[in-house]
Amino acid sequence: MNYTFVTLFSNLIEGYFKDSILKRAIEKGLLDINYLNPRDYSTNKHFKVDDTAVGGGAGMVMNPQPLFAALDDLKSKDENVHVVFLTPVAKPFVQNDAKRLAKKSHIAFVSGRYEGIDERVIEKYADEVFSIGDYILTGGELASLVLCDAISRNIEGVLGNAESLEIESFETPLLEAPSFSKPKIYDTLSVPSEYLKGNHSKIRSLKLALSECKTKFFRPKELKKHKAEQRLS
Repeated sequence: MNYTFVTLFSNLIEGYFKDSILKRAIEKGLLDINYLNPRDYSTNKHFKVDDTAVGGGAGMVMNPQPLFAALDDLKSKDENVHVVFLTPVAKPFVQNDAKRLAKKSHIAFVSGRYEGIDERVIEKYADEVFSIGDYILTGGELASLVLCDAISRNIEGVLGNAESLEIESFETPLLEAPSFSKPKIYDTLSVPSEYLKGNHSKIRSLKLALSECKTKFFRPKELKKHKAEQRLS
């Protein structure tokens, strides 16, 4: 998978790939990370990439010229690049999106700054537009990294144990059951006794019950969805 981050601040992103799973994926040749700075394409003598909003309003808006030029250049090198914009005014990004996008060969994440990106850029170049939540960040770089991480985990070979994907939250309507590690007792707190007895059938049943409890508490609508699916199956 090739990733291109279209951003004014690549240094905010680069460090994330210097450790752990994604670093190993890059070393194995499973991921390739590149950066494209719109400022390098600005025709303004001061290399400005923003201007005041037409129609008034506070703050500055990323203007179209540098982004048009940058994305035209990117597409001239790979016409199959899948361009994704990150903005709070978009559909929520979910696990099924991560799994679907993991099948792409090249994804470009366009990170906005200031009060956002001139809408004409999005209208012309966006293949998809996503939000990671109903809140405002100072820029799209964190959101781009969230998508990149979630997508990359679904690429074959990135995770050491592919079975991990099968038991994670959001693979079903239920949230994942609680996890425990050794020691069995820590600070008087014990792992559930059923986990220690080796009866895998009972452990699965307990995990399902705990999963349903967690879902009922945090996502009650999803539990209702799960129960409805169970009745239909």
